[in-house]
Amino acid sequence: MEVLRPQLIRIDGRNYRKNPIQEQTYQREEVEEDFYQGSMECADEPCDAYEVEQTPQGFRSTVRAPSLLYKHIVGKRGDTRKKIEMETKTSISIPKPGQDGEIVITGQHRNGVISARTRIDVLLDTFRRKQPFTHFLSFFLNEVEVQEGFLRFQEEVLAKCSMDHGVDSSIFQNPKKLHLTIGMLVLLSEEEIQQTCEMLQQCKEEFIKLQELVDRVLERFQASGLIVKEWNSVKLHATVMNTLFRKDPNAEGRYNLYTPDGKYIFKERESFDGRNILKLFENFYFGSLKLNSIHISQRFTVDSFGNYASCGQIDFS
Repeated sequence: MEVLRPQLIRIDGRNYRKNPIQEQTYQREEVEEDFYQGSMECADEPCDAYEVEQTPQGFRSTVRAPSLLYKHIVGKRGDTRKKIEMETKTSISIPKPGQDGEIVITGQHRNGVISARTRIDVLLDTFRRKQPFTHFLSFFLNEVEVQEGFLRFQEEVLAKCSMDHGVDSSIFQNPKKLHLTIGMLVLLSEEEIQQTCEMLQQCKEEFIKLQELVDRVLERFQASGLIVKEWNSVKLHATVMNTLFRKDPNAEGRYNLYTPDGKYIFKERESFDGRNILKLFENFYFGSLKLNSIHISQRFTVDSFGNYASCGQIDFS
């Protein structure tokens, strides 16, 4: 089970986290080495899914990965790489920090090269999951009718529910940033942004219905590792109120919980009572618009129209 995303159990209408029992304590600087020791136990079986090239010197396999993740393969003082090399009888060449390229694995035995490749993939996947989200796939809701509908919603909520605990103007979304979220992305290089654009184009050509489109987009990106699998289906949603906005109007929801090195960030938040809002505005009409494109939106950015900056998009019209 992924420690950072524990299993959720629903009991009597409430969600509870099922946390693992921690039998031992350890210092944070030992996390990477301890993780390697434990996660490699199931990573030694040969896998025919990898491309392994036979060379005059033996066998060779390559791995493409963002340079930001190289350090997790090297480890402190190079210990992680040395351990993989020793146990698999291979040699691992990793580009220098800041340089893009391929991780190259060579060895005398095919199974050893495959074992090293499997271990590297496990490390890359695990530490990618600990990176903060950088982008998200979205439909922009930037039509004037929808933005005006949202402002009308805000005005009516404040008029009828401002006496409810925690309800004030500070928790409403910026109308220029309204969007429907499909999924959150971790894109760590320009190459991965280009890969995302190409995958979206393929989805556009293969799927037609909206729910089918977003579900298949999610599946493709989960399979590629660019989206962490949390759900089996997309529930399209637009954030209209969030208590994170109370202290920081540019806050971006629950996705601010981890730093690049995997440290948890606790943000104390004042809750609000939304029961009357749900009761009074359950069927509020915000307006209509055509969903003409999916955008790769970059977090913590703003374009000239006040929306999130788009790194790429596919158009349907």
